[in-house]
Amino acid sequence: MSVTNITETVQYLTFQLDDEVFALDVAKVREILEITSITKIPQTPDFMRGVINLRGSVVPVIDMRLKFGMSATEQTVNTCIIVVEVTLEGETTVLGALADSVQEVVEMEPEQIEPAPHIGTRLNTNFIKGMGKHEGNFVMILDIDKVFSEEEISAVHGVAAAE
Repeated sequence: MSVTNITETVQYLTFQLDDEVFALDVAKVREILEITSITKIPQTPDFMRGVINLRGSVVPVIDMRLKFGMSATEQTVNTCIIVVEVTLEGETTVLGALADSVQEVVEMEPEQIEPAPHIGTRLNTNFIKGMGKHEGNFVMILDIDKVFSEEEISAVHGVAAAE
């Protein structure tokens, strides 16, 4: 979905990773949890911190900072897990996205959103829907369905099924 396809006002949940602000379409967000104990699973990708028990369901937890090449998320009073639904090839997977903090839900008009920067052919920026402007700052709007590759989602899905 390119920015040209964003034709209506959309609500986004904004959250912080390091010093950067990111946003997700609220339609993809199930809930926001306080940090809880995460059970580490051996032989999983570095960015996969483990799994949590969410009302009897096993939910894989992804460290978004590690996924984006930053240092690991440090646990603070503001650290939280954003439970999201990721759809890939028609299958929906529920996973937790570890974030430094959640900020607010904001509405953005299509004219407040610019296309994602094109940074050559070697860097994949397909997971960025656009760059929103909010209170004078840029917000990276993520397409959560494109943040993870098919292989990564399969690995996460396999871990949840094994538990």
